Amino acid sequence: MTKKKITIKDVAKQSGVSITTVSQILNGKQQQFHPDTVKKVFQARDDLGYAPDYFARRMIMKKSQTIGIIVPDITNPFFATLVKGIEEVLFKSDFMTILCNVDTNDDKGIKALEALNHRGVDGLIVASSGVSMSELVKQDALKNIPVIELDRQSTSQTMDSIKTNDYLGGKLVAELLNEMEHHTVVALFPEFPSQNILKRLEGFTNHFLGQVIHFSTELSKASGKKRVSDILLTDATAIFAANDEIAFGVYTGLNDYGKKIPEDYSVVGYDDIEMSSYVFPSLTTVSQPIFELGQKTANTLIQRIESPEMDETEIILPVKLIKRLSVAHP
Repeated sequence: MTKKKITIKDVAKQSGVSITTVSQILNGKQQQFHPDTVKKVFQARDDLGYAPDYFARRMIMKKSQTIGIIVPDITNPFFATLVKGIEEVLFKSDFMTILCNVDTNDDKGIKALEALNHRGVDGLIVASSGVSMSELVKQDALKNIPVIELDRQSTSQTMDSIKTNDYLGGKLVAELLNEMEHHTVVALFPEFPSQNILKRLEGFTNHFLGQVIHFSTELSKASGKKRVSDILLTDATAIFAANDEIAFGVYTGLNDYGKKIPEDYSVVGYDDIEMSSYVFPSLTTVSQPIFELGQKTANTLIQRIESPEMDETEIILPVKLIKRLSVAHP
């Protein structure tokens, strides 16, 4: 025998209030009612085992309570921590997330946008260079929902932007290596960096007093390790990696060649992911408030959803240099 589906009408009957009251309370408007009424509604819901019909609710409220997040590589600890910060805030406001991992692939990025469009997300967070702003503009359906560009310079007058001070981060690294009397440094950065990574490279090159040798890398351990053979052919005494993942690869590569850090080479990373303090020697790096970056992004998106007409927001979070054991005088 098929079990009768519990409806909002059943909850209203058992709690002794109207269907409208039950609907408002279960949709987050508890503050409008007496605590005893709220308690009765929740008790009736739990006793009956009522679960709202997601699709019916979406049709009525014209909202999905769903946020799309696009990242390049969720296996990178930076993005894992970032998404954790985003979700902590969104969950408290009853939003669920759809996470799309697109690498730096334009086709995957476009398909992710289309899929999120079709699923009717209430907002979108883009933290990947695999999704160009020109593609965002082409997606007509996205013109009706808030989009936040995360950790990169906004290219649109109608999008909010949350980022960290990457230029300052690069400058701090330059000042440290100047102070430690390094005259030649290898910079390991992507050939076509995203705007935030380009800013940290500009901050470094504009303030480092010596020679900078540029080697292109992907943002991965494997790419950092692969570049060590090229580094050994230079007279560089220090290495500045665009992120900590590259720096960890450099650690492994230098060890394979019998080189020591910081005796033979000083190494500086960027991000200050958790592993930075556990490798040996512990990595000197620029610390970004990654978790806070995620939280600020989620809070801004919720504000934008609730107040679509508010002025565009640009938030720049501070960074700081974390001095550990991977840098010394040459």
